[in-house]
Amino acid sequence: MRYYVTIRGATYAVDVEGGRVVADGTPLEAHLAAVPGTPLQHLLLAGDSWTVAAQPLEGAVPFRLALGVVGERFEVEVVDERTRQIQALTGAPRGSAGGGTIRAPMPGLVVRVEVEAGQRVDAGAGLVVVEAMKMENELRAHRAGVVAAVHVAVGQAVDKGAPLVTVESPEPSG
Repeated sequence: MRYYVTIRGATYAVDVEGGRVVADGTPLEAHLAAVPGTPLQHLLLAGDSWTVAAQPLEGAVPFRLALGVVGERFEVEVVDERTRQIQALTGAPRGSAGGGTIRAPMPGLVVRVEVEAGQRVDAGAGLVVVEAMKMENELRAHRAGVVAAVHVAVGQAVDKGAPLVTVESPEPSG
């Protein structure tokens, strides 16, 4: 499976198949194992050994985490090929607090609506599932918020770019 990993503004294509890793065309020997009784991982990469602490960043879409390696902290963003394609089609900003109107990435049929107007959603929450080219594509919230409007119903055909769900910022609690 192909992933795109962004660290300090540089993005790398990383292919992972079983224990084989190819980063930007370079094959690497890589092994990752949990350190029992700790939140740490032991990483053996290209003959070098590292102890890594990884912590997912809450509410981040796409998947982001903070890595601690040799006393340094890095924020890392990881997206798979499918997510990257959907971001390109929908114009969803990478790693953004996005929000706004979620639009159909391609023509398809709405097979599931997972939210209703007024519902609070977390970043990454499923909103609508659109079937296109015999594949189901779940469209997710770019950030936490409140569903302002659901523009489609189950069974409805949609064109590329059609509005599906609008998510607004939650009202500040005061």
